[in-house]
Amino acid sequence: MPPDALDLIRLHASAVALARSMRGEPDARRFVEGLSPHLRDMIPHDRLLLIPADPRRVPSVPDVKRDGLASCLTLPLEGVDRVIGNLVIASIAPDVYTEAHVTTARRIAEVLGPVVENLVLRQKERDRLRRMTVLPEVSRVVAASLDVGNIFEQLGTVVRRVLEFDFMIVRPIGASGTLQRSTLLVGDAPADVHPEHRIEDYSFGARLIAQEVVLLSDARRELDPSRPGDRTALERGVGSAIVVPLVFGDAVSGVLAFAKRQPDGFNEEDVEVAAGIAGQIVVALQHQRLAEEQQRLAAAEQHTRRLERRVERLRGALTERYRFEGITGQAPAFREALGQAALVAGEETTVLLTGESGTGKELVAHAIHYASGRAEGPFVAVNCAALPETLVESELFGHERGAFTGADRLKRGRFELAAGGTLFLDEIGDVAPSVQAKLLRVLQERQYERVGGTAPLRADVRLITATNRDLEHLVQAGTFRADLYYRLAVFRIHLPALRERGEDVLLLAEHFLRTLGERMGRRQARFSEHARQLLLAHTWPGNIRELQNAIERALIAAEGHVISPAHLGIGGHAPSAPGLPLGTPIVAGSVTTTQPLAEVEKQTVLDALRRGRGNKTEAALALGLSRGALYRRLQRFGLLAKNRTVSGHAVRKRPAP
Repeated sequence: MPPDALDLIRLHASAVALARSMRGEPDARRFVEGLSPHLRDMIPHDRLLLIPADPRRVPSVPDVKRDGLASCLTLPLEGVDRVIGNLVIASIAPDVYTEAHVTTARRIAEVLGPVVENLVLRQKERDRLRRMTVLPEVSRVVAASLDVGNIFEQLGTVVRRVLEFDFMIVRPIGASGTLQRSTLLVGDAPADVHPEHRIEDYSFGARLIAQEVVLLSDARRELDPSRPGDRTALERGVGSAIVVPLVFGDAVSGVLAFAKRQPDGFNEEDVEVAAGIAGQIVVALQHQRLAEEQQRLAAAEQHTRRLERRVERLRGALTERYRFEGITGQAPAFREALGQAALVAGEETTVLLTGESGTGKELVAHAIHYASGRAEGPFVAVNCAALPETLVESELFGHERGAFTGADRLKRGRFELAAGGTLFLDEIGDVAPSVQAKLLRVLQERQYERVGGTAPLRADVRLITATNRDLEHLVQAGTFRADLYYRLAVFRIHLPALRERGEDVLLLAEHFLRTLGERMGRRQARFSEHARQLLLAHTWPGNIRELQNAIERALIAAEGHVISPAHLGIGGHAPSAPGLPLGTPIVAGSVTTTQPLAEVEKQTVLDALRRGRGNKTEAALALGLSRGALYRRLQRFGLLAKNRTVSGHAVRKRPAP
């Protein structure tokens, strides 16, 4: 007979009591087994089955067909607002149940529905809490290293305890907006098989951009093969997936994905776990980025310190190189000029350096700069004569973009580049009148404008000018502004020509021989006595620059250690006249500078043979040559003719070997 109200009340009380007994560990199977005896008097059955709506959560529930049950009643179990599963009342005998049994089963299901819902919710909450306990462990794993790549495999092992997957991958979004290939991968999908798609290439890309976690229960049904990203996922055999956006600040900077080959591999509870894991990975990646940034900053700071030390060393070397005390020269006129330069160096006064080309005007300008209060600033040198007249103004003052044809960008002029330091204008006498007017304004007002510009710029420079021309004569001729000349010549220093410095020629020659010899690997090079006499006798129209070039040429031309007059390439020397004693010094004015170099070299060889009384070994030694090199020169100059004599000594041809 159908159960009365009392039977249902008793059933409800038994179900509630049984559910309460499972407060700590709610379990569907035990609940069903414990409830079955209370129902046997109400409805016959061999098995009582409770199948939740999500059967994955109760894998121990028996299967009806598998267990050989012939008759069954399946009734929905309804909770407060949803169906939470099915109640199956089954028997091994066929045709057991009638319409009356169906009515009874429905009333039983109505009574058990709320109790079972409470039980299922408690079970889900217990499972959720258990699964969420993985997050602190995930946190400990990611905190173990600032390089997420080092711990990602271990992270996958921890996550698998609560979230099964075939592969887990992190794909950052690169600067181009594409999902980059990633080395952060756990599972059987190699990282290089994932093309660099954009998020928009996926049908669910908009949801990711909106920072929404995407659950794909059945990829084959939910994805769109016409979308490149979806098509790639399907080709890789993805059946179900959870894709979590990795949010850095307010922007999505990557994704964390869990995937399985089969469909229905994940549910909403898995989504919560995946979102929690993604949050931990974001923190780890942020820490990694901060650590990398700190490393870059530390490396940059270390590089900056190295550069600063190098700059200090170079500045020290420059300061040492351009010290007044380190400038070679003892001639009174030259020392007086250096004394004047040292006197004015500490002031902001404009200096005009005069003297022939190659007398060392730029060297003195450097010395003034490094002895001034602007030594920490730049030293910018401009050769005004080397600049086309149409470009001088642009080079000195700069120009704005579009100021003239070809001015496609802003250019800073030399005045601007020299700010805080010294601007050295060489060959100032060659500046065009239009530029002279602008220079005068700069000197008067200490400001200027770029070509094509209107904004005034402050001229924070110390100006040093130099010329090898007679500016006073140019002023009288009307080619140089008188007012500009007087502005430039506030403190005038004249540098004497090299021919006026006497023994300084040899001092400078030895200095260049030493410095150039070290650079060229010729440290043992030295001048012969005749070479020294020629250095003193030469008029040096090119001054110090010509002397330096002559020494460099000699070091290249000389095969031995001794530099002879022929190696210098500065002209010839007067051949010894008959009866002129050897060793007679060459005096200024006695040099014939129009002789060809070959004739000078021939005469040098003859002089060496004469001093060695025809002994070629001694002559070769005096010339700094090997015996073979001397023979080649004798042959070239035709000095191996048989019985030819040099100062009464025979020069015989070397017999053939």
